[in-house]
Amino acid sequence: MPLSDIALTAAQRGSLLSLQDTQTLSERTQTRLTTGKKINSVVDDAVNFFRAKALSDRAEDFSLRKDNIDQGISALNSTLQAIESIDALVKQMKGIVEASRSQSTQERQAATTQFEEVGTQIFQLIEDASYQGLNLLSNTNAILDVAFGVRTASRLTVTGLDLNETAGDAVNGLFTVAVFSAAGQNINISNFGLSGGSFTSFGPANSSVSTANDMITVIDKSISRLRGHASTLGSNVAILQTRLDFTNTYVNELTTGSDKLTLADLNEEGANLVALQTRQQLGIQSLSISGQQQQAILSLLQ
Repeated sequence: MPLSDIALTAAQRGSLLSLQDTQTLSERTQTRLTTGKKINSVVDDAVNFFRAKALSDRAEDFSLRKDNIDQGISALNSTLQAIESIDALVKQMKGIVEASRSQSTQERQAATTQFEEVGTQIFQLIEDASYQGLNLLSNTNAILDVAFGVRTASRLTVTGLDLNETAGDAVNGLFTVAVFSAAGQNINISNFGLSGGSFTSFGPANSSVSTANDMITVIDKSISRLRGHASTLGSNVAILQTRLDFTNTYVNELTTGSDKLTLADLNEEGANLVALQTRQQLGIQSLSISGQQQQAILSLLQ
């Protein structure tokens, strides 16, 4: 039987509607207390709902970029650590050459093995210096591409080097620095080290040390080039760290802005719930009083 078929007095209908409204408000308040938000759907406030969603979506987009930036920092730091180790080995090579100028022929012959071994270790270290399959020291086609935001232009691209290049890359190769001796001899990696050469460039049976200074010049230039690469990579690490710090702060501000539009005041909602519970009790009491008149008529009939 529909409610409209039941005859209720105006006072009873007023009390009933008041109870229904109170129940609706009570349910809304309980939802806000449960979720912590005053806007949980577009029905609650369409304007602020979509404003908050736009901020939240942007914060999520930038949060996804944070991991990539962090990984980019790790990749460059790994490369820098490899360069520091290479620098130490190159200095060791320089020490061997410097010592050769005051060594006997036999001592220089014994040092040849040591010189070649250091060169081999440099080669192997460069080949091993990869991070998640990306090696920025052994391949000029390797590219570290880190995006900072949703715009494609907002990114940092780091192109790899080939420190093991023995001829083709006169800019990035570790030892591809041409130095001409007094005799017009071109002293570079093709004469010693990684390409298989050794102290034999000092002359037959390592008896000549006239080219030692030229070889030291090559190594010094190689060290300078290596440090230049390290400086460039270090600058890129600083850029990525700055962008990571900005992204963390930016995401926090976007989230805070979204929360300002949607979060509920829990103290206020708690007070509202208490007031609504009191109003509900009063409504029930009012409905009871309005029904007492009909109960009085029933008593007369009895």
